[in-house]
Amino acid sequence: MEDRHLYIIWTNGDPITSEHMVLMYSTNALLNGWWDKVTVVMWGASQITALENEAVKVKIEVAKQAGVEFSSCISCAINLGIREKLEAGGYEVIRWGEKLSKLLQSGAHVITI
Repeated sequence: MEDRHLYIIWTNGDPITSEHMVLMYSTNALLNGWWDKVTVVMWGASQITALENEAVKVKIEVAKQAGVEFSSCISCAINLGIREKLEAGGYEVIRWGEKLSKLLQSGAHVITI
């Protein structure tokens, strides 16, 4: 069976890019059946945007309702001092370095924004 799981590595903190690419595409990808599963992985600046930008927070909730899964890089969260805020917001916060490396080496579907 074809692998239909997309990982979006979200590193860009720009709210426009966040709303009009990452969140729009991930949501529509599931609603339209383009992918069976979408995981958005937040690294660095995107974590702050997800916590602080009200419009982005609304789009994240819409994406979650569509089935998009969100996860955060723990090292970034610790370095930025926001681990607890991410966890309190319901985000998975885990080590992503090795996991991302294995995904890339396996040929998984990964895009970086």
